[in-house]
Amino acid sequence: MPIAPEYLHHVYAGPFPALLYGRNSRDPKAKARATTGSSVRAQLKDGQGLCDRVGWPVVDEYKDTGMSASRHAKKSRDDFERLLEDIRSRRGRIVVAFEASRYYRDLEVYIRLRNACQEADVLLCYNGQVFDLSKREDRKATAMDALQAEDEAEGIRDRNLRTARQTAAAGKPWGPVPDGYKRVYDPDSGDLVEQIEHPEQGPIVRQIWADAAAGKSMRSTAARLNAEKHRTQKGKPWQVWHLRTILRNPAYAGRRFFQGQDHQKGTWPALVTVETFEAVQALLDMEGRAWATDLTPSHLLSGIGLCGEHPELRETNSEPVLRGYVARGYPSLRCSDRAHVSINEDKLTAYVEEQLIAFLERDETRDAFRSVAAEEDTAAARARLRALERQLEEAEEAAATFDENGAPGMSIGSLSRLEARLTPLITAAKQAARPRVVPVVLLDLLETDDVDGLWNSYDLQQQRAVIRLCMTVRLHTASRPGVRRIEPGRVTIAFRGQPGFMGGRRRGHALPQGPDPQGGLQPARG
Repeated sequence: MPIAPEYLHHVYAGPFPALLYGRNSRDPKAKARATTGSSVRAQLKDGQGLCDRVGWPVVDEYKDTGMSASRHAKKSRDDFERLLEDIRSRRGRIVVAFEASRYYRDLEVYIRLRNACQEADVLLCYNGQVFDLSKREDRKATAMDALQAEDEAEGIRDRNLRTARQTAAAGKPWGPVPDGYKRVYDPDSGDLVEQIEHPEQGPIVRQIWADAAAGKSMRSTAARLNAEKHRTQKGKPWQVWHLRTILRNPAYAGRRFFQGQDHQKGTWPALVTVETFEAVQALLDMEGRAWATDLTPSHLLSGIGLCGEHPELRETNSEPVLRGYVARGYPSLRCSDRAHVSINEDKLTAYVEEQLIAFLERDETRDAFRSVAAEEDTAAARARLRALERQLEEAEEAAATFDENGAPGMSIGSLSRLEARLTPLITAAKQAARPRVVPVVLLDLLETDDVDGLWNSYDLQQQRAVIRLCMTVRLHTASRPGVRRIEPGRVTIAFRGQPGFMGGRRRGHALPQGPDPQGGLQPARG
């Protein structure tokens, strides 16, 4: 049977060097309630007080903050693993925690701790009682506590899932607070009242989205924010990965996602429009070297232009790109695979810019980008998506409904076959239902009367984004060695919508496809 700590020295010979363990899970309401044992600090303070009263010297402390101990945990408890190692090495004689659930909420974890203590002859203390796991009665008592702790964890998970479903249905926020927002809680209950724009971080996040929509790289945006002494809401410098997380989060467009699906409009204010969100996704998903993670480039076409001498690789989207180098003191570009194709950079850049501006100035180009993004097409796709999802929901409901004889309205086999047929149709409908937008960095060029002037006002990152969105440039070998000019057939350009165009779209993101090549526009050949 367990022993009160005060009487331990009457039963076992000392000394009793103690190992203190504390753990808690992340709790958004922790600041609103300061109950004993709710924080790791409070648990360790309670354990230290017990050790001081009974004369147990504390050897070490082990802290796992914001860590789950259930079987659903996604992170490993590093300090708990260190505790097990120290138990096996007999660094202490007794392990102290606030309650059983601090050690474990999973029977398998309990068995690991029990075996380690039993093999090393280490005592276990929690809830103000000391257990000797070499004894049958104590093993049974701790096993019952472990079973109860695991059941509590399952109950907590069920309640959390139910709460998640309820908040999703109500369009309320869930999970960590995104940068640019703040949450208001009831000071008495700790319940969420609302999520609002953060007065200081909100404008910073809005500018992040504006930079992205304008075709600026995340690297340059992060550098600007840090140079201006801006910090994240956690007080840390801005990193590219942090900006990418923001730019991929549909919550900034005011959308509530649940289980990976766009559930409904959220109750919080959007910091960007849906159109801006979709335009940025299109830029992030461009083919080739990622626009968003470009280092500071010095060549407009480096990593974008392709070597046209590899037709066997064209179908695999793996043609070698052009890279910058210096030839006879002049900046040049050449094939990254073999040095047999090269050209003066200034000449190629001037030619490509001339072709691009002419392409953007054509009325048929502008009309094509406008017509492809027709709202009626998107609306029809949304209606088809709702119909397919409703059909699947009705089938699932029928499979869960039984008649008076216990027969289901639909067998599991029939439901599985129907689901297999509907799933690809639903996936295609979801893609077609996405708003089709033209990124701002390209839209401004399509709407201005001075394409050449606006193009020259863009920085290099924005120009590279437009190149990727509109054209695929291939460089071929010259007719003979020593030719420096751009002769016919040396450079081929495939504009968006034409055979040979490769950039601008990945993972199914819909972008306007540009003029029909049968409508008079053919790939430009230098």
